[in-house]
Amino acid sequence: MDFIQKRELILNGNMRKVILTLSLPIMLNNFIRTIYNLTDTFFVSKIPGNAVAGVQFIWPLIFLITSFGIGMTVATSSIIAQYIGAQMQEKARKTAGQSISFLFVLSLVLGLIGYLGAPTIIRAMGGTGELYDNAYAYLSIMFLGMPTTFLLNAYNAIKQGQGDTMSPLIIGALSIGTNIILDPILMFGLDMGIQGAAIATVISTGVFAVYGIITTFDEKQSLKLELSDLKFNKEILMKIVNIGLPSSTGQAMTAFGFTILNVFLVSFGEVTLTAFAIGNRISSLIMMPAMGIGNALATIVGQNLGADNVSRAKLAVRNSTIMSTIFLVVGGLIMLPFVQQIVKAFSTDPEVIKNGTEYLTMIIYGIPLMGFFQILVGTFQGSGHTISAMILMMGRLWVLRIPMVYMLSRLEGFGPSSIWLAMIASNLITCLIGLGIYSTGRWQSKIIKQKKSVLEDLSAA
Repeated sequence: MDFIQKRELILNGNMRKVILTLSLPIMLNNFIRTIYNLTDTFFVSKIPGNAVAGVQFIWPLIFLITSFGIGMTVATSSIIAQYIGAQMQEKARKTAGQSISFLFVLSLVLGLIGYLGAPTIIRAMGGTGELYDNAYAYLSIMFLGMPTTFLLNAYNAIKQGQGDTMSPLIIGALSIGTNIILDPILMFGLDMGIQGAAIATVISTGVFAVYGIITTFDEKQSLKLELSDLKFNKEILMKIVNIGLPSSTGQAMTAFGFTILNVFLVSFGEVTLTAFAIGNRISSLIMMPAMGIGNALATIVGQNLGADNVSRAKLAVRNSTIMSTIFLVVGGLIMLPFVQQIVKAFSTDPEVIKNGTEYLTMIIYGIPLMGFFQILVGTFQGSGHTISAMILMMGRLWVLRIPMVYMLSRLEGFGPSSIWLAMIASNLITCLIGLGIYSTGRWQSKIIKQKKSVLEDLSAA
């Protein structure tokens, strides 16, 4: 099904079928990625010392750097979706080309900055001894391989904007499959340890990112790119930046917020950090449907707004909310009786099992809120109103969660539980705020007819 047929489905097809058609490949891609993360965590846990804590400790730093690229890919997908909805294919094609060039250059700059600053940042976060050694060994490789991540994200955004969620699934599955094969070979066969895990990720991502980008120039592509599309175009580039900057800021501040959260986790001991890492990997399995639906919703909202069909965009939001909630509740109820046994598969430390079981149980109880959050963010990102998404992402962590953790952790009897409680409470309040923003209806205006700067969009939000 080419993007013209997919556009017809998105604009006129049965809404639940549209949501499932677009979201199922994303869910499967997320599932494969989650299985990889769990497999990667399993292999890393077999390295002598607490290598899992080292990876978890610096993961927010990697997310911090990649968040700048993620924001631009959100803008790319939103713009392409609305241009296709408005039947402006040439503009969509040029936007795709600009995204590839800009993200490649941006990744080189950010990767170099991250690599040079990594030792100072890790120490500033409290990383010492074995924790520092493991963190730096992994982080330095990941920063050097940053262009591979950015290019793969660019490919995924271009395809998602067209409503093609199957191609990213195929590329992602091949990349992750290669990664899983390389992990034990490099980590244990070649005795590269935690560095081997990072190198495996960079190689597997890089090979298929380059392949994916090359295919966008293929004659068989419905939205075939030309080499001339890669030449910088100020007007299109500024549109991507203006729309992507708030999303990048929100993603970056979220990543930085989780870096601060890791500092709190380390203060309770590496056992708590490990429990948090294992719990997150497992809970991501339940979250897959909501994340898939949220990502698919962004495309559906974008194309329908581009076609001036606001009522259908609203219908997509309602159906997505219902379907996401059902998936999450059912998934949580299935997993709940087996939480402790699942955590035990990743650790034999009694304290890690205790903390990981408590954390995962509490997350399951509050998981519908995380799904609603994904729907709200998907709606605002798909419409191109990334200021609203930024408010939700930053507010949830900086205004609510981190202050809650700080206050609760100082009360006797809470300990690590303060983090788990703060996560649920911040999700609830954020969803209520997001619902209020959604109710204003400002997200319904098209970005492809606007020429506002970020500051002007901020004042309108």
